[in-house]
Amino acid sequence: MEVPFYLSFKEFENNYYNNLEKWFEEYHNTSELDYLKSLVEMYSPYLYYNFTNDKIQAEASIVIKDCFFPYHERIGISFCTSCDHGKSTHVAKEIEHKVELKTITMMEYAQYILDKINRHFIKNDLVFKTTEKVEDYINNFNVITSREGAEYCIDYDLHQKTLPFLKAYLPCYGQTVDIRKYRDFIFSIVQMADFMDKKLISIQAFNYTMHAKLKSEAKCKVQMNHQFLTLCN
Repeated sequence: MEVPFYLSFKEFENNYYNNLEKWFEEYHNTSELDYLKSLVEMYSPYLYYNFTNDKIQAEASIVIKDCFFPYHERIGISFCTSCDHGKSTHVAKEIEHKVELKTITMMEYAQYILDKINRHFIKNDLVFKTTEKVEDYINNFNVITSREGAEYCIDYDLHQKTLPFLKAYLPCYGQTVDIRKYRDFIFSIVQMADFMDKKLISIQAFNYTMHAKLKSEAKCKVQMNHQFLTLCN
């Protein structure tokens, strides 16, 4: 069963028990805890633990490779050849590209994916064919990993983790993402997490709460950073 991904708390709350029932129909030897664990896993990438306030907050972002060619015109440059899935082209040897890791919002990422799909539609004369929908190409390997000039380099494996969000957020047709839906999601994601945690606490599954998961992950990051700084010094 593909658990639906919701952008608003109201939809999430209203459909919780219907989706739980469908979960039980498909997975007979299971429990509500298993269902809640799957929800926590799906929504946790869009949240983080704030040590100062001892609470979880929204952070819908993704780290992506930004491939660019400094001090040169981009005309004639087709691919970033050192990145995954890149192909060798006739790029002049003296032109050296740079690769930097950049953090962008999930709204920016979604717009970038939408631009890729629409570019594919235009190239293949699919713009006016109503049978072709954006969602049909969200996970098309050739479309998603294609590059023209210096641009973001998609990590296809990482892209898989964004699919639930993209399927819920990207429009079926059109060239622009909806900023209002995104703002609603940023506002709602913490409410969804609180809802899940209350359900988990009610069945005494404290260790599986969103709060416990994100706090543990945050502590691990702090410890790793501390160990790295210690080694450097």
